Amino acid sequence: MSRPSTPPQPRAPAWLRDLAGAWIFYSVLPAWPWPPPRFERIARFAPWVGVVLGGLQGLLWWALQGRVPLLAQVALVLAAGLLLSGGLHMDGAMDTADGLAAGERLLEAMDDSRVGASGAQALALLLLLRSAALASLAAVAPIAAPIALVWAALWGRVAPLVAIARFAYLRPGGTASFHREHWRGLAAELRPTALLLALLLLPSCWLAQPAQPVQLAAVAGLLPALLVPHWLGRRLGGHSGDSYGACVEWVETLSLLLAALLLLVLRAPPAG
Repeated sequence: MSRPSTPPQPRAPAWLRDLAGAWIFYSVLPAWPWPPPRFERIARFAPWVGVVLGGLQGLLWWALQGRVPLLAQVALVLAAGLLLSGGLHMDGAMDTADGLAAGERLLEAMDDSRVGASGAQALALLLLLRSAALASLAAVAPIAAPIALVWAALWGRVAPLVAIARFAYLRPGGTASFHREHWRGLAAELRPTALLLALLLLPSCWLAQPAQPVQLAAVAGLLPALLVPHWLGRRLGGHSGDSYGACVEWVETLSLLLAALLLLVLRAPPAG
């Protein structure tokens, strides 16, 4: 007796397959049953995946609010962020720090699987600065940290798009070179992000205080998203997969710090 044939799956558009590929590449979340992933123009959807990961961190923050001490809350949320991304970007940040400290041997140092002193210091600095930012946000308003986590995750993943557009790839044929091979220009690659920004900014039109100042502060992450890839690209003479990851981590951290700083200023009582 013949086995019944499986009905053919509907053909998925290329953009949806790239989105499925981005989901697999940028997170450890379960893969979708459909469509089959494609790994070509996945960088354009990294901000979408980032918003999901930031949103999960925000939900964890809410779940822990008032149930554990603030220090434990911050540590658990940061650990969740590393686990959800598989440490992909943090590994790049550590390798990039080793490369920056190695001078002319920067590519060799970045290729070395062993973590050097500079990489370890970068890890500690990123986690400490992010902890300080989250603790400061928690002191401003209960809603501040969850919203800032989502925005920081978005801006962190916009930064590599800027890096890809403005700088040459340092390792022809390297593992992240496919981003450049399938690149269609910054305007085209930012279209999904533009839609995402519209969806995220829409609630600020009707949300009451204190949500509006939080949204305003979170948008400040645009500045590091533009400056960090430029600074790293100038220092390295280009970008690689590792420095793309470094852009994500440093922009996320600086976005949280800027959000905390602006909110503290906006909430400061008037003088006199």
